[in-house]
Amino acid sequence: MRQLWFGGPIYTMVREMETVEAVLVENGHILDTGNLADLKEEADEWVNLNGAAMYPGFVDSHLHILYQGEKLMRLDLSQAQTAEEMLDMLKQASEKTPEGKWLFGDGWNENQFIDKRIPSIAELDAIHSGPMLLTRVCRHMTLVNTAALKAGGIDEHTIAPHGGEIGRDENGNLNGLLYDQAMNAVNDAQPRLGEEYITYLTEALDRAIRQLQSFGVTGAHTEDMDYFGSYQNPLAAFQRTVGKEHHFRVNLLRHNAVFEEMMKDNLPYDEPFIEPGAMKIFADGAFGGSTAALSSPYADNPDTSGLLIHKDEELVRLVQQARAYGEAVAIHIIGDMAAEQVIGILEKYPVQPGKRDRLIHCSVLRPDLIERMKKLSVVLDLQPAFVPSDFPWVIDRLGPERLELSYACKSLINEGFMCAAGTDAPVEDINPIWTIYAAVERKYPGDQHDGYIPEEKITRFEAIQMYTVGSAQAICKEHERGLIKRGYVADFSIFDRDLFSGTTEDMLKAKAVKTVVDGRIVFERS
Repeated sequence: MRQLWFGGPIYTMVREMETVEAVLVENGHILDTGNLADLKEEADEWVNLNGAAMYPGFVDSHLHILYQGEKLMRLDLSQAQTAEEMLDMLKQASEKTPEGKWLFGDGWNENQFIDKRIPSIAELDAIHSGPMLLTRVCRHMTLVNTAALKAGGIDEHTIAPHGGEIGRDENGNLNGLLYDQAMNAVNDAQPRLGEEYITYLTEALDRAIRQLQSFGVTGAHTEDMDYFGSYQNPLAAFQRTVGKEHHFRVNLLRHNAVFEEMMKDNLPYDEPFIEPGAMKIFADGAFGGSTAALSSPYADNPDTSGLLIHKDEELVRLVQQARAYGEAVAIHIIGDMAAEQVIGILEKYPVQPGKRDRLIHCSVLRPDLIERMKKLSVVLDLQPAFVPSDFPWVIDRLGPERLELSYACKSLINEGFMCAAGTDAPVEDINPIWTIYAAVERKYPGDQHDGYIPEEKITRFEAIQMYTVGSAQAICKEHERGLIKRGYVADFSIFDRDLFSGTTEDMLKAKAVKTVVDGRIVFERS
């Protein structure tokens, strides 16, 4: 059956502000675009947009979709404004948690606390006798109680693994803070076996996909394969849900810890809804815990320059492993030292033709690194929402001299890089409209200033391109996704207002009215 979509502005994203009157769709693909009068006789069914604005399907290029689903099922600490408020929320949750059972919380951020104080391990122990695991918003740092440390086999004599730190107070006692690789021991101590656990993951995935679709998102590049026990657990959840229960497109990045096992198992995927992605590697940590690797010490903590997760020889081994299987790598780099390490290795071991490596975040760069990056086959996976979240506190952490090429979205686009947009959810708000606003204004709504590093603002067209064309380029699918064009997939994000009209504050009011994947309406606002 041929559907004709018409009745509102339809932005092709081929060129800035280019629109067509109608789009003809059959079997999940766009047959033609053009004038309504020319196409109406070819249609069997007519879908009137009633003034709503249509765009190519928005795809979140970087998130952790199962973590996002878990966030919807767990205690949300992101709204706590003080340590005491966070502790009150934990007390209430503990009353509903059976004694001895794990208590999970997500999203705390001491930088938004009025007092900047992180609760102590003694305060957590007084609230709950069972293991308590509280994940910081950046997901590179956790706060746990004594029971959780014991579950993970961590005591006063435990030596932190390479690429991680075990927090201690001024007297050398454990303070409950775990950084990056040191988090693994407690994370791995959680029960993650059996059908009941897969059912739990399936519910988390279902909730996350429904939420994404309600915001107009048609697909996501997600990294979940190494955090939920055997990779077969999350993969089973995807296989039960995506393409069956939900029409949604996921590209599965595969963590280096499970990549080779997944390759050797020669797994079936349900393309084009479940697609295998690049090898995911973490090169460093994050600014929140001062673990992002910088080429000179932190301005507010001169005793550290952050952490490189891998030694050079280990990172070389991982990249070579990906190349042996003909795959690209997707590497988390926040600090310029991490960028320098990664660029040097990619220069020696380039990706095969027809593939692109992915550099994720790229929060602090230098001119010499940008020049070297231009010679690589890479796409940049950026998170514009980091700007309002990290500023102004990150200024003190980095120092003013490093800000020139920090969170440098406009500069990177101007240098000709392919750039995709993601939320890193649950780190940032999953709503793409918020990310677009953050890219354009670089501040929170209502802030009385011109944005943080305002010269790095981009246009609305550029921001929406990152969600459409950019996300397609990230997986070398720009020949069939990311545009409203003949032969492309019929994935559409349809909003109740034109995102290019009115003020950016007006744009923030936009709501998805329909989300279309493969020609099917998968979400419709009543």
